Amino acid sequence: MAVSGAVLVFFLVAHMAGNLKIFAGAESFNGYAAWLREVGYPLLPHRGLLTLLEAGLVVAIAAHMYSAIVLARRAAHARPVKYAARVKSRANGYATRTMRWGGVIIFFFVIYHLLDMTFGVANPEGHEATPFARMVAGFEPARWYITVFYVISVVMVGLHLRHGLWSALQTLGLARRYPVLTLSAAALSGLLTIGFLVVPLAITFGVVK
Repeated sequence: MAVSGAVLVFFLVAHMAGNLKIFAGAESFNGYAAWLREVGYPLLPHRGLLTLLEAGLVVAIAAHMYSAIVLARRAAHARPVKYAARVKSRANGYATRTMRWGGVIIFFFVIYHLLDMTFGVANPEGHEATPFARMVAGFEPARWYITVFYVISVVMVGLHLRHGLWSALQTLGLARRYPVLTLSAAALSGLLTIGFLVVPLAITFGVVK
C-alpha cells in the first residue's frame, strides 16, 4: 500500500507540474507533450519510455487497490466482533469515511480522463488535435459540467492523499513525534489539489483560451 501510494504521489507531482505549463502558452505545452514522447529516443522506440511509465502506473494503481482490499479483509477478520464503544479519532474523520466512495469516483474519473485527453475519443477536438487544443476544448465554458466533475474528482484525490499520508506517518510512529510532518502532508495535499484545479478553472472562466 505504501510503496504503490508513493509511486502515485510522485506521478501526481510530475503530472501537475506538466499541466501548469499550459499557462506558458500553446507552444510550451505542446512542446512538453512532444518531449514526453521522445524521451529516450533513439535508444528506445518512439514513446517507449512513456509507455513503460504508463504500464508502471497501471501496475501501481492495481497494487494500491488490491492492497486496500486485502488490508480491509484482514482488519475485518482480525476483529469479527465490533467494539462495545466507538472512540472518535482522526481516523474516523471525513477523509476516512469518503475513502471508498472517493476511490470509486477517482477510478471512473481516470477512465474518462484517458478517453478525453489521451485517446481523444471523448474530446470535441478528437485525437488528431494538439494537446493544448484538446485541453482547452475539454474544459471550454460550454462543458462546465465536465469541469464540475473534474473538481469533485480532484478534491476526492486530495482527501485520499491527505488521509493516506497521515496514515503512513501514523503507522511509522512519526505523526506524534514530528507534528511538522503531518502539516507537510496536509500542505502537499492542498498544493496538489490547487495545482490540478487551476488549469480547468482557468479554461472554463476564459483565462486560458
